Amino acid sequence: MASIPSLLTASAVRERADRLLELGIAGKLDHFTVDLTKLPAVADYVIETARETYPDLAIPFHSRWRHFEAGQIDRFGGLVDAAGITDPLVFGRAAYDLAIVSVLLDAGAGPDWRYREAATGETFSRSEGLGVASFAMFTSGLFSQDPADPLRADAAALAVLEASELAEGFQVTPENPMVGLEGRAKLLNALGRVVADRADLFGTGEARPGGLFDTVLASADEDGRVSAPKILELVLEAFGPIWPSRLLRDGVALGDTWEHRKLTTDDATSGLMPFHKLSQWLTYSLIEPLIWTGVEVVDLDGLTGLPEYRNGGLFLDLGVLVPKEAGATKRRWKAEDEFIVEWRALTVALLDRTAALIREKLGMDAEELPLAKILEGGTWSAGRRIAKEKRADGGPPLLIESDGTVF
Repeated sequence: MASIPSLLTASAVRERADRLLELGIAGKLDHFTVDLTKLPAVADYVIETARETYPDLAIPFHSRWRHFEAGQIDRFGGLVDAAGITDPLVFGRAAYDLAIVSVLLDAGAGPDWRYREAATGETFSRSEGLGVASFAMFTSGLFSQDPADPLRADAAALAVLEASELAEGFQVTPENPMVGLEGRAKLLNALGRVVADRADLFGTGEARPGGLFDTVLASADEDGRVSAPKILELVLEAFGPIWPSRLLRDGVALGDTWEHRKLTTDDATSGLMPFHKLSQWLTYSLIEPLIWTGVEVVDLDGLTGLPEYRNGGLFLDLGVLVPKEAGATKRRWKAEDEFIVEWRALTVALLDRTAALIREKLGMDAEELPLAKILEGGTWSAGRRIAKEKRADGGPPLLIESDGTVF
């Protein structure tokens, strides 16, 4: 029998998403029909998209670090060089501070928001804009309590950060609106409190998110290897309490977990569909600093694909998923609506099947082309591309209310 804590794993996300896909293939879901005959065309579209950016298929991982490189600028590398950081632990903690705070600020900004980078004069929107803006806030010392040491995030500074400070950092004005600004500020406030409370995870010397770097290192096996699913479990334990009040079962905060009545089991987990999208996105973003410091990270495909509107939109726009409700693309949905839960679960399962098709077509295996690269190359980019082809604003095919903490 499954326990409530077992839902705080990538394997639970994958297993339950697969169950809903099997129901969809059998025509037993209430909200979507599934047409797997369209999946080879999706794989071809993703490969075509990947080759446009990466002709040699030397694809980096899907992580926050790609957004810090927007405009083909190695911002973090330049920052590290300028600061003269050479100690691997100092490097790792700073990288984790930046990645953690930036990912928590990464929910959809809305179609109208833009960010102009002062250093380059370039203007960025959506995920790239959020990444570049949060990087600039980090380098300015906004998240640090010590003006003499700006390249860090402190629990104390995060706990009192105000939405108005984020608004200034994101250049938000009535003419440049951002979705979910208050939600983002509350997340960082909650992050500050959790970091201060959990010295066992974030370190006893300095209360900062980057202390998790040391904890992840300590989780390595006897050969010095770190498991990607283990990083996720640490992330879920560390940051579970920061999410807004959602499902609480047996005293366990389940975060990005929602209800779907078709997922019946004979235990306490019945009807529950976990995703942990932002936590997995964060985990993907915490892997690269480890690799950069010489740590081997294993079982990358133990994580799942990310159920957000680019990946999910790809399957809708290319006809693999078809809503049963005629006006589904016209109405506004909430994250807890079973329609959205079903769509996200099907997205996770279909990403695995798409990845298998892509590898088969390219003659590559999971080690050469892990899911982290397929997402980047990849399904996320292809989802954005098809959205631009189908809609003038390049927005997703579904309208979803965002509080800045899910999508």
